[in-house]
Amino acid sequence: MSRTINNVNPFKLKFIPKTVPAAADSVSPDSQRPGKKPFKFIVSNQSKSSKASKSPKWSSYAFPSRETIKSHEEAIKKQNKAIDEQIAAAVSKNDRSCTEPPKKRKRKLRPRKALITLSPKAIKHLRALLAQPEPKLIRVSARNRGCSGLTYDLQYITEPGKFDEVVEQDGVKIVIDSKALFSIIGSEMDWVDDKLASKFVFKNPNSKGTCGCGESFMV
Repeated sequence: MSRTINNVNPFKLKFIPKTVPAAADSVSPDSQRPGKKPFKFIVSNQSKSSKASKSPKWSSYAFPSRETIKSHEEAIKKQNKAIDEQIAAAVSKNDRSCTEPPKKRKRKLRPRKALITLSPKAIKHLRALLAQPEPKLIRVSARNRGCSGLTYDLQYITEPGKFDEVVEQDGVKIVIDSKALFSIIGSEMDWVDDKLASKFVFKNPNSKGTCGCGESFMV
């Protein structure tokens, strides 16, 4: 008699990639035999994995509310309005600067140097000379004569010239000739009365030298 033995394993093994999650774990009965190491095999559920892989996942997005959109629009309007106001102010300022005449700066007036100063003796003698029935003025000028080139000259006049300068000190007025301004400016007029002579003398800071007698000077 012949006896056929079908070596049929009741479990069917299938190799599945590692990416597919295992549905269930089972242990082979041969692993329980002594002397043999247990091994594991995976039974896959193809129907569930195929459905899960085919279903796509959609991203969700929430639209802003109407109040948020409205507040955002109002903020943009306010910003645009502020920009328009700044532009209008700049344009109006430029228009004013073009139409209005430039403002003149006020010059600081510096104290002008005195043309000539009078000593107390000179004031006393000039007051005596001017005390006449007919009021007259004394003009001080410089003429080209003498050893050094220029000499002082005093004359009576009724009216000052067009470019003459009038100097007043302690109620006494004298006239400075316009041609002699640069020669005697800053001078001091004094009266000297001694045994040798009685005359007006001038202490002139512009003088670079005088003659021996002191009648003429040069600048």
